[in-house]
Order: sequence, then C-alpha cells, then structure tokens
Amino acid sequence: MINEVLNSIFKRDLLKLKAEIELYNHDSNLWRIEKNIANSGGNLCLHLIGNLNTYIGTILGQTGYKRNREAEFSSKNVPRQELIQNINATIQIIDQILPTLNPEELKKEYPIIVLNEPTSTEFFLVHLATHLTYHLGQINYHRRLVDYESVQ
Repeated sequence: MINEVLNSIFKRDLLKLKAEIELYNHDSNLWRIEKNIANSGGNLCLHLIGNLNTYIGTILGQTGYKRNREAEFSSKNVPRQELIQNINATIQIIDQILPTLNPEELKKEYPIIVLNEPTSTEFFLVHLATHLTYHLGQINYHRRLVDYESVQ
C-alpha cells in the first residue's frame, strides 16, 4: 500500500537528514547564512521537523504537537544533538501513524486545506515527501558550501 511506501520514503529521507546534520564540520555552520541563501541548514531542519509533526503527527495522529512556524526560521544555535533527537522522534511519530492509515482514509480529503484547494490525504502525503526531499537537497548544498568556506 502507498502508506507503507511513503513510510519507507519518510524514514529513508529523515535518516538522510540526520546524517546531513551530523556531517556539518562545526555546530556553528548549521546556522550560517551565506550570500543569497536565506535559510540555514539548522533552520531548514527545524522547518521539516515542524512540518511533519504538524501535518502527520497532529492532523492525522492527534499527537497534540503545537507548531511554531516562525521559530522554525528565527531560532538559532539549537544544539546539534537536540536537532538529531527531534529527527529521531519525528521518525517514530511517522512510523506510528502512517501504517495505521487504511486505503479509504488515504482516498478521503485531507482534514485541512493546505495547498489552496482540497486534496486527498494520499496526495498531501506525497506532497510532504517531496517537500522533505526538496529541503534535504538544500541542506546538503548548504552544508557543502559553508563547510568548504570555513576551511578556506
């Protein structure tokens, strides 16, 4: 079923996110802004954690997670270990919720409108997976850019 496939993709990419965060040469590089790059790797990590905990955790799993989207982009110097713990917790939340969704629930309209029009839960979960992958690529690029510049 698609929820099993999506669960696998979310887990794979969240583990890649964790690896990217662990690969930064210096904790301070997680929060560096360079040239025209508006968001640091640390802030993008916080954003992905908030996004998935909101749209999968709270909306689909009723976890009670309270999102502070503004803080995802304004917080600085969150310890690397805290980011990693939050990634691990997000993996657990997704792993608890996605396998419980049955085919009928996936075909139903997602409970809230996020993309300016109603979508099925299945469509929105695919959107969330591509959103994760998009920002994961940005974090990889950010890490390589700031780590390279910090050793020059």
